[in-house]
Amino acid sequence: MGRWEPDARGRLVLAAGELFLIRGFDATTVAEIAGRAGVSERTFFRHFADKREVLFEGGGELRDLLVTALDESPVGTPPIVAVATALEVVGEFFEPRREFARWRQQLIAAHPELHERELIKLAGLAVAIADGLRRRGVSDIAATLAAEAGIAVFRVAFDRWTSGDRELVALLREAFDELRTVAAGG
Repeated sequence: MGRWEPDARGRLVLAAGELFLIRGFDATTVAEIAGRAGVSERTFFRHFADKREVLFEGGGELRDLLVTALDESPVGTPPIVAVATALEVVGEFFEPRREFARWRQQLIAAHPELHERELIKLAGLAVAIADGLRRRGVSDIAATLAAEAGIAVFRVAFDRWTSGDRELVALLREAFDELRTVAAGG
């Protein structure tokens, strides 16, 4: 392999992304990813369970960002407003990552096993939001409804963002406004 270089995880993510674009997800092997990153397959498996997981790098960081933003909402903020505000922080996080997000979403849409993993990730985010709301004293049902509604809004806005050119935060606000209209019977 040669001399050790730092940031094996980051190099693996970059190598996988490049190979997925060049060869396609299905045709790319772990051995190829590891080789392009200049590490062994063993090193790959120290960082990721399989090649799917490379696409979901940063899920814990995203969850932590979301929960921290939720925790920082002022006391007494209505649950759905706290969720909307926290998701705006996430929207700002994603904005400089649009091209990667576009490519990733296309890849996920083309592979059912990746789509399934994405839904699992989103369900985990909903659980984290609901738990955060419960810590704020929100009832179980209200916490669950606000969290699930927030994730639904996020999915709609994120899909529009990856296929357009508007800012994610603006699309999130628009989608939450539409949700309020729908919930009010409009």
